[in-house]
Amino acid sequence: MLRFLLLSGLVSQCFVSAKLYTDPSQLPTSVYDFVVVGAGTAGSVIAARLSENPIFSVLVIEAGSSNQNILAAQVPFLGSTLSPNTSVTWNYTTTPQIGLNNRTIPYPRGYVLGGSSTINFEIWTRGSVDDFDRFANVSGDPGWSWLEMMPYMKKSEHLVPSTDNRSVVGEVDPAIHGMRGPVQVSLGGFVGEVDQRVMNTTRESVSEFPYNIDMNSGYPLGIGWTQNSVSSKGFRSSSATAYLAPAMERDNLDVLIQTRVTKLIAVSHANGVPTFGQVEVAQAPTGPRLLFNASKEVILSSGSINTPHILQLSGIGDSALLASLNITTILDLDDVGKNLADHPFLGNHWLVNSTSTFEAVGRNASLAADLLAQWNATGTGLFSDPGANQIGWMRLASNSSIFQQYPDPSAGPTSPHYEFLPVNGFVSFVEQTPTTGFFLSIITNVASPLSRGSVTLASGDPFDNPIIDPALLESPFDLCVMVEAIKTVKRFVEAPAWDGYIIEAVGALNSTTDEDLVDYARNFTSTVFHPVGTARMTSHADQDGVVNPNLLVKGCSGLRIVDASVLPYIPAAHPQACIYALAERAADLIKAAWC
Repeated sequence: MLRFLLLSGLVSQCFVSAKLYTDPSQLPTSVYDFVVVGAGTAGSVIAARLSENPIFSVLVIEAGSSNQNILAAQVPFLGSTLSPNTSVTWNYTTTPQIGLNNRTIPYPRGYVLGGSSTINFEIWTRGSVDDFDRFANVSGDPGWSWLEMMPYMKKSEHLVPSTDNRSVVGEVDPAIHGMRGPVQVSLGGFVGEVDQRVMNTTRESVSEFPYNIDMNSGYPLGIGWTQNSVSSKGFRSSSATAYLAPAMERDNLDVLIQTRVTKLIAVSHANGVPTFGQVEVAQAPTGPRLLFNASKEVILSSGSINTPHILQLSGIGDSALLASLNITTILDLDDVGKNLADHPFLGNHWLVNSTSTFEAVGRNASLAADLLAQWNATGTGLFSDPGANQIGWMRLASNSSIFQQYPDPSAGPTSPHYEFLPVNGFVSFVEQTPTTGFFLSIITNVASPLSRGSVTLASGDPFDNPIIDPALLESPFDLCVMVEAIKTVKRFVEAPAWDGYIIEAVGALNSTTDEDLVDYARNFTSTVFHPVGTARMTSHADQDGVVNPNLLVKGCSGLRIVDASVLPYIPAAHPQACIYALAERAADLIKAAWC
């Protein structure tokens, strides 16, 4: 269906065009105040906010392509077609995952302006009060607390009407949202039968599945309407479209794409402290290496996979690992690349009594073309909707026996252990959609995993992919949570609201024993692509970690990290809203340091 749509010839909206360079030798200068490595979710925020000050000159270097004229990056419903194994992703693969019966899985990251905000599933969740308060406690900086971060959450967003322009009274709390920020946020604009059944279940099973009017209040537990990074006109709202494109008209901002940063270079040492001020780039493994200079700071915003990769290539990391690859250690920081956390993802499927699921679109090119034409003409209809209109967050019972064996990894009582996401169709990153039948999927995610993995160099060649081990379901705690999540969603569809709709569970989801559900989870779980933590933030006094609470790299000067890698724990949320807020505060910290 995607190939048909991309060849359909419909005109799409263009985004970034001015002052966009594809050849590093063509830039007007090699010296900037700030060099931002990565134009993803965080990097685009930093570039836009720093360039607001005309005294600063800013260069952004992005390895991937422009986001121009990529239809699937504009149409919310087509977001799932952007990964894996496409031209706009890094197309990484994990190591064999012990917790997944030694399966390797695709591990895409955004390789395009906007980074993963251009290819994600557009879900907008902030996390819990306890998530942010734990960041503050671990870092020793109250500025990372929920209360202090709320202004930045609001600053990044603009709550707009849904594309169907329906009344959303009772579905969202406008008082807790921003109304003037760059990223447009809305509720799903195509409401159908499944949505009504989900809402009816919250009324029929109030004690187990309570309704939550707005989980972005910091108290996410329960079931509520999903908010998405989708504009009122039906377009994806990414960091490239919301932050970077408006800033491109400024004379003090240059953006270089299709160019890889091969390493960061220390320009001086004083009292054993290196100062980083140069960035080496190349466009091909055997191509020339060019240097760009940052007179104030290099800001690394390459994400939880590429940030530790670049650090290690630059001689920043575990000295034993670096020595094994003949890389001279410039800064011995053992934590670089460690502490990788991610959310395990499992699609659970039921055959349903309907012909109006997403399978109807996938099997009918004419219908898909009509829906695309509707979106192109009016920004409305199914294609204006990412596809999941409700979301649920749950905790294990406080007296669960698992807590006798393992510590509770959640941030606190307001923070969920697992998520479930109903979708009107067959959704899996492991199985192909069946060629017959119509389906309901309820996705389960471990929201507060205990497992931790790593990102390490495979070699000293910057064009070699890193070794990525997210350790999915490696902890027995995470496996226990996934099994409880599966049992919960099975009870969910037993509510009267689903009578006459559910025909039967598909495959191993029919299992009745925990042992069989464990096998089912190991065989069909993948990831929802939320890696964090590989350059974690700790307090100034803590000898561990990679960055201080101000996000400056420990033990050096001139180098700051602003992306999901600095989060010391994974938020119990789809993290993009958290990363936007983090970057907004980081921009203020940088401005304060240099103004």
